[in-house]
Amino acid sequence: MKKIVTILLAAMMALSLAACAGSSEQPQSGTEASQTEAPSAPDNEPEGSKILVAYFSATNNTEGVAQKLADGLGADIYEITPEQPYTDEDLDYGNSGSRSSVEMNDPDARPAISGSVENMEQYDVVFIGYPIWWGEAPRIMSTFIEGYDFSGKTLVAFCTSASSGFGSSDSALKTVASKATWLDGHRFSAGASSDDVLAWANGLGIN
Repeated sequence: MKKIVTILLAAMMALSLAACAGSSEQPQSGTEASQTEAPSAPDNEPEGSKILVAYFSATNNTEGVAQKLADGLGADIYEITPEQPYTDEDLDYGNSGSRSSVEMNDPDARPAISGSVENMEQYDVVFIGYPIWWGEAPRIMSTFIEGYDFSGKTLVAFCTSASSGFGSSDSALKTVASKATWLDGHRFSAGASSDDVLAWANGLGIN
């Protein structure tokens, strides 16, 4: 009888020890399991410059270059539109009495512009496009430049012409926006390719 009791007590002790050992490891809680997360991307990565391409195009030649430039750079685009559109007669360079001839002979001429650029302050870089008239930027470009504060911005002029070079066509514009940083401008033919336009723009190092 004592032998049976001894065997029963031994069996009960073994079961008790096994139960204690099983309860010594606790399951990982949901909160603890969720503490290991994928690292988040840094929020201080530098952003590119905000760019605007503003252009005046009386015969659509400059418009084509401006569009290629804006598309290639992912820039916003704005057409400088005169309140009084230019007619073929206005653009008769051989007539000293034509509208364009009269304007270009008067350094103080300022043709009115229809509309304006909203939030110009958001742009870091502004490309300014125009056709060459008498070796200069049309007077309406001076109207545009005088309408905004370009202090601290980077300005880049580009032009289109069948034969004239870029020359000093932007000199009058630089005088007005003297507090801006001006990069070297460039002259394009009307049929300039996107590759040519972007090769020049990317070489400026603005991004």
